[in-house]
Amino acid sequence: MCKIALVFGTRPEIIKVAPVYLKAKEMGIDITFVCTGQHREMVDMMKSVFNVDADYDMNIMTQNQTLNDVASKVISEFQRYASDKNFDWVLVQGDTTTAMASAIAAFNMGIKVGHIEAGLRSGNLYDPFPEEMNRRVIDQLSELMFAPTQRARQTLLSEGFEDNRIIVTGNTVVDAQMYVLEHFDLSGIRKRIIEHDNYFLVTLHRRENIGERMRNVLRAMRRFSQETGLEIVFPVHKNPKVRQIVDEELGDFKLARLIEPVDYVTSTALIQGAHFVATDSGGIQEEAPTFKKLVVVCRETTERPEVIDSHFGILAGTSEKDVYDALRTAIEMNAPDLPNPFGDGNASQRILSAIVGGN
Repeated sequence: MCKIALVFGTRPEIIKVAPVYLKAKEMGIDITFVCTGQHREMVDMMKSVFNVDADYDMNIMTQNQTLNDVASKVISEFQRYASDKNFDWVLVQGDTTTAMASAIAAFNMGIKVGHIEAGLRSGNLYDPFPEEMNRRVIDQLSELMFAPTQRARQTLLSEGFEDNRIIVTGNTVVDAQMYVLEHFDLSGIRKRIIEHDNYFLVTLHRRENIGERMRNVLRAMRRFSQETGLEIVFPVHKNPKVRQIVDEELGDFKLARLIEPVDYVTSTALIQGAHFVATDSGGIQEEAPTFKKLVVVCRETTERPEVIDSHFGILAGTSEKDVYDALRTAIEMNAPDLPNPFGDGNASQRILSAIVGGN
């Protein structure tokens, strides 16, 4: 029987790997859920949503550690844990330091690596940082690359990867959304945060945006909200630098509802109820189209061009004028009446079938 380790460590990862774990259990596959603890509070928050827990927790995090600290701890701890487990495959997702370090550790141990969400590229090694480097490294090490879209597959082919290593599966985030829609009352959950729907949802946290870029974005949002009366609902990231900037730019603004980070179910409910979403996050660009919501991407680049090409998104940049103009466009536009370009809810099944069928 095929023996799989599925490694995660951050909130975005668990959203996208929990459906794979649940499907593997349903299929009777021998799978081990391994947590690095890269985002401790957020990961603990997510476990209750999918009713799953880690089979092993590395618990690597300490205060003020660097990316190199995280990578070295994950590599050494995975080596120690997996040395006698005889895993056939290690599955990692996306572009985190957890995913990159786990892939390196598995590769060095002779374990086959499968990359969930392969082939995403911004084209700029430093934007987003370090995610763009991480995802490129993981693809190089992977026996199989599970591309979420045909465009991601074409990217991999253009970089010289063999066609038989690439499988288009859709994105597992849509699988997660289908799970949440089936198990939770989203309208009721959203009303615990904000009773009406006269708002847009904001998430900002990117390392490369912290500083003047983020201030530009927030100033544009404040001006837009003041002129339109559309409230800002903003779950503020735990990063102290982000919190300081947000407090300085929006702390005294009456139309800004600044709240603590929310769990995935509440986030999904807030997307569903919003006029549109403004973000520098990656995952929410994939989630919003399920609910026919436009996304204002407050970044200089996006590795998810499908959201722009499908007219579900606007790449705003980070200047105050450009973000303001994009917000104005978003309130005047209607999202296309099309399926989510990132998936149909069956990605987990395709991933596991490819692995089990290949062994």
